[in-house]
Amino acid sequence: MTDTLGLTGTPAMVIGGASGIGRATAQMLADVGAKVCVADLDGDAAAAVAEEIAASGGTTCSIGGDVLSPEGAAATVDGAHEALGGLEVVVNIVGFAAWKPLLEMDRATWDHDLNRNLSQHMYVGQAAARHFIDDGVAGRIAVVASVSGLYGAPNHAAYGAAKAGLMALTRSMADEWGRHGIRVNGVAPDCIATPRVVAGFEAAGVEDRDAILQADGMPLGRWGTPEEIAGPLVFLCSQMSSFMSGQTLVVDGGQRAHFPHGGTNPMK
Repeated sequence: MTDTLGLTGTPAMVIGGASGIGRATAQMLADVGAKVCVADLDGDAAAAVAEEIAASGGTTCSIGGDVLSPEGAAATVDGAHEALGGLEVVVNIVGFAAWKPLLEMDRATWDHDLNRNLSQHMYVGQAAARHFIDDGVAGRIAVVASVSGLYGAPNHAAYGAAKAGLMALTRSMADEWGRHGIRVNGVAPDCIATPRVVAGFEAAGVEDRDAILQADGMPLGRWGTPEEIAGPLVFLCSQMSSFMSGQTLVVDGGQRAHFPHGGTNPMK
C-alpha cells in the first residue's frame, strides 16, 4: 500500500494533530511512509503523538503553534517546512463548534467560530501554497469540513456557516492554485466518536450513543471512528486521488442517502 499511495518519504504536516482525527491522521500518514510533523496549539500533546509515531518506527517531528492569525499560521507552516526539509502535504483538522441559539448569538461568538473554522484555513492554505510554489512541488492540502455545512445547523449556526464557507474556499483554492499542480480537497464528517465527543456523552450519562443514530435512521446505525475520517484524508493526499481537486467527500455513515420520511407510500 505504501507504493500504491505514493507517500513514502513525503514530508507532511497535520495541524491539530494532537488528538482525535488529527492524531489518527498523523499516525496513518506515518504508517504509509510519510515523514510527519505533528502540529498543535498544545505543543506538549503534539510532541507526545510524535513520540508514539517514532516508537512505531515512523519519521516524525512536532511543533506547537496557533494558526488563528495569519502570522501564527505562517509561523507554524514555516516551522514544519524547516523541520521536515520541505513540505508536500498539509492536513488541517482544526475546528470547533460553539453551541448557541441564533437569537442568543453574540458578535464575539460568531466571529470566533468563523475564524477558527474558516479564516484560519485561508491563512494556512496561503502559507502552504507559497512553499509549494517556491519549491516547485505539486502540493496537496486536505481539510476537515462538516455535514453541518450541508444541512441547516440549528444551535450551531456559526459553525455551519463557516463549514459551508470552507467547502467553497476549498473549491476556490483548487481553482486558483491548480495551475501550480496544487490539489485541495476536503472531508465532511457526520457523527464521529472523537475523545472529546465521547467524554461529552459520558458526562451526560448517555451509555448507548449508537441508539441515537439508529433512531434517526442512519443506515450504518453507529458512530464513526477518527480512523474512518483519517483514511479518506490520507487518500486525498495520496497518488490514488491524483486527478481530484476541489472536492469534499461526505463521510456520514450513509445519512444523506436515508429517505427522511420513513419510506411511507402515501398512495396505498
